[in-house]
Amino acid sequence: MSRVVAVGTALPDRRHSQAEIAEVVAPIVTDDPVRAALARRLHAHAGIEHRHLALPLDAYAGLRTFGAANDVFLEVATDLAADAAARALAEAGLRPGDVDHVVLTSVTGIGAPSVDVLLAERLGLRSDVRRTPSFGWGCAGGAAGLARTDDLLRGRPRDVALLVAVELCSLTLQHGDDSTANLAASGLFGDGAAAVVLVGDEHPLSRPRPGAAAPAHRPARVVDSRSTLHPGTTGDLGWRVGDTGFEVVLSARLPDLVGAHLLGDVKALLVEHDLVPAQVPTWVVHAGGPRILDAVRDALDLDEQDLRHSRASLREAGNLSSASVLHVLAATLEASTAPPGSPAVLVAFGPGVSTELVLLRLDGAPRSGPVRARTAGAVA
Repeated sequence: MSRVVAVGTALPDRRHSQAEIAEVVAPIVTDDPVRAALARRLHAHAGIEHRHLALPLDAYAGLRTFGAANDVFLEVATDLAADAAARALAEAGLRPGDVDHVVLTSVTGIGAPSVDVLLAERLGLRSDVRRTPSFGWGCAGGAAGLARTDDLLRGRPRDVALLVAVELCSLTLQHGDDSTANLAASGLFGDGAAAVVLVGDEHPLSRPRPGAAAPAHRPARVVDSRSTLHPGTTGDLGWRVGDTGFEVVLSARLPDLVGAHLLGDVKALLVEHDLVPAQVPTWVVHAGGPRILDAVRDALDLDEQDLRHSRASLREAGNLSSASVLHVLAATLEASTAPPGSPAVLVAFGPGVSTELVLLRLDGAPRSGPVRARTAGAVA
């Protein structure tokens, strides 16, 4: 199994309150006062206080073509990916030349060469670095990318891999589209990046180093993963690629789908390791939105405390699509007080509709502070 040794995160410098963004975005998406009022209400009830944006707020009104938006994506996404990756490598004590594989996930822009190529040039990765760029995992990309990177390292256990998730959701804003899906998305999604350094189990960093300083993020081992596609849901989440770019597909029944399937998916992952949900003290959940988090909480019989890092990420940055669950992972590993060897489950959802799960075991000494016990009556 591979080991997560460092996590780096990055957000654009431009930080705005949700109310500020709503006042600018509402007239971009509609000239109907009734629909504009609905947009403002949806923004206000998204569980978000601030978001970070790739462009100055007043620049979005003039960003009308897919080509212009994608040009911005390639430039800013490379900047953010490089920032997150550099942080992760520095924390791991590695140089760019130590990286053997780069796995990139993004669903808010495209390029050939892709961002992983631009990132390799920016960071100074080796010319023989192995690359796996991915488009299509959507919000599940952080979890799916972690799982696929682990699969890769199981076959090359001496190697170092860098997983990078970068999303500039604000660049997908559709002008003049006052569909409820676009109004909701315009108030939910934010911009950001995350990078994770993983090593195979024969790499020197796969074992704790005596006398080494405690890392900012507690290490964890990837034990197993599970991917599930739910039939009949392809029209519930994703993109329709139109003349002006990515038009959001976002069904109102998505939280119900999550609630209906999640417990069974989690049990199927855990049973192979003689575990049940009540024995998992740590949950790393994609900050998909208030109703998604409520659905996860209710399906798994979790406490609000279990979702505190997810709620905080949503509140401070919005839904970062594929990067979201990795931001939550970073916060979780930084604050974890669970005992060594205890399990953690990472959860994200994407187009398909798909559920992506990763089972981790926490390494290293716990952070100071009490370990919270699960409440009685948890789902078994």
